[in-house]
Amino acid sequence: MLALIIFWITVLVAFYAYIGYPLVLLLLRLVIRRDVKKGPIQPFISLLIPAYNEDDVIARKIENSLALNYPGDLLEIVVASDGSKDRTAETAQKLADGNRVRVLAYAENRGKIATLNASIPQLRGEIVVFSDASAMLPPDSVRRLIENFADPEVGAVSGLYKIVKADEVDVGKSEDLYWQYETFLKIQESRLASILGGHGQMHAIRKELYPYPPPGTINDDYIIPVSVLSKGYRAVYEPTAIVYEEAHEMTGFGRRIRIMAGNVQQLREIKGLLSPLRPLALFFFLSHKVIRLVVPFAMLVAFTANLFLLHSSCYFAVFCAQLVFYVLAVLGTVAPLRPKILMLPFYFTMINAAAFLGFYHALTHRRSMAWK
Repeated sequence: MLALIIFWITVLVAFYAYIGYPLVLLLLRLVIRRDVKKGPIQPFISLLIPAYNEDDVIARKIENSLALNYPGDLLEIVVASDGSKDRTAETAQKLADGNRVRVLAYAENRGKIATLNASIPQLRGEIVVFSDASAMLPPDSVRRLIENFADPEVGAVSGLYKIVKADEVDVGKSEDLYWQYETFLKIQESRLASILGGHGQMHAIRKELYPYPPPGTINDDYIIPVSVLSKGYRAVYEPTAIVYEEAHEMTGFGRRIRIMAGNVQQLREIKGLLSPLRPLALFFFLSHKVIRLVVPFAMLVAFTANLFLLHSSCYFAVFCAQLVFYVLAVLGTVAPLRPKILMLPFYFTMINAAAFLGFYHALTHRRSMAWK
């Protein structure tokens, strides 16, 4: 009986995290809706591009930014090179004019947050738009992002992240599916109240609200947007402000460990949702952030508890299904599986397995914040 109770509790934890929570959001949308009062405003903005060893893409990024459909005299493009060891700063400097395009070349590789903190005071924009060097922006993306700031209640905005060339990476389709799922959640959260975190590839904040996070901060695209909530503002999602990135930029187990370590670290941000109490944002935090960190442990416990229930044909079948799932996950580490849908168990297991090392690095502070 104990094994049965433990099994179902852990299964329900995983079910709620990935299926139950989206259903609850849809139900809440039936009774709650907070539309953003958008407007065609054109404040002076700073597009800040933090970069470390991005010589292969930085010229394309600057040219892409210069093609934005936004008045040139109201937009500055600033490349902040975080002690790059390649020719990132030199390549960017060739395209700089000291006014519309500027380069901040830092000698030491200190990490993304240190680079952002040092760069913000040097920006002239009323709104700061952050965008990674590898992320490409359609011409109207920034304009659509900025329209949300016409609403005085909005302090931060995130664009919609899309993956391109997914077929070129074995887990590209799985990654693309994951981000479509995350996009759905963010759209619902935004329309109900506020999002908790944006996409580092493109998000924006009122410069006066920038929180100057401590240097050890990992998930800056969470900490920066969510910081506006404690100041009485909303952080919203703009699905028409699209940013593209190639699938290969998002792969790697090390990247997943870093994200998970950041997810553990951001648990301390709950205090900003408690005083004053923000019920919906707190609910989002517990359901979208906290429970996701519990899922890997729940999966492990559910598998173990299932071993004590094998005398039942029903639970024996469930155990076999779990076994097939994890065998596919292991095979996915050895060679690409076809059709690519068979890589989904590998991808799902990988992002959850990263949580264990993420907890280790977050709790021991052993993971360096400098880009490598």
